[in-house]
Amino acid sequence: MPHTDTTTPAEPTTTGERADLLEALTQHRTMLRHTVRALTDEEAGRRTTASELCLGGIIKHVTSVERVWVAFIRDGLAALGDVTDMTDDDWAKRSDEFRTLPGETLAGVLDQYAEVARHTDEFVRGLPDLDVTHPLPEAPWWEPGGRWTARRTLLHIIGETAQHAGHADIIREHLDGALSMA
Repeated sequence: MPHTDTTTPAEPTTTGERADLLEALTQHRTMLRHTVRALTDEEAGRRTTASELCLGGIIKHVTSVERVWVAFIRDGLAALGDVTDMTDDDWAKRSDEFRTLPGETLAGVLDQYAEVARHTDEFVRGLPDLDVTHPLPEAPWWEPGGRWTARRTLLHIIGETAQHAGHADIIREHLDGALSMA
């Protein structure tokens, strides 16, 4: 009977700039995940400040941001949809990613985040060129005629993750006094 190797293959070695970008992203993801340690679903869905944000919603939002911007690196503008023509109903639906909806669990939200992170890391490791660029859509929050490289887009994902990890830390402190980043 032939021997079957059941070990998981080692991840490909990533070095240089890619390794630095992925390490920075991993660090901020870890801080965000650490912020929700030992919480119940109800606690993860509770608003503790004047904003609409809750901890589960922040993780949902960061998951969505990462998924969409990695798709932008791969597919360009088509991945973003037409954000300039969004209706109030469209924006209201998008606001659902900032809160935990009935039936959603913290474990489920974290599982989705882990899957998107795994996909991002795999995609970045295999990306032939960090200098590939795509135009940004016309919108008041982007420079007219702007283009982002894969590198710049990854920096945006890292920045969003870090910013929201900080928001999560504040919400967690308001929730039960726990500090994640202290």
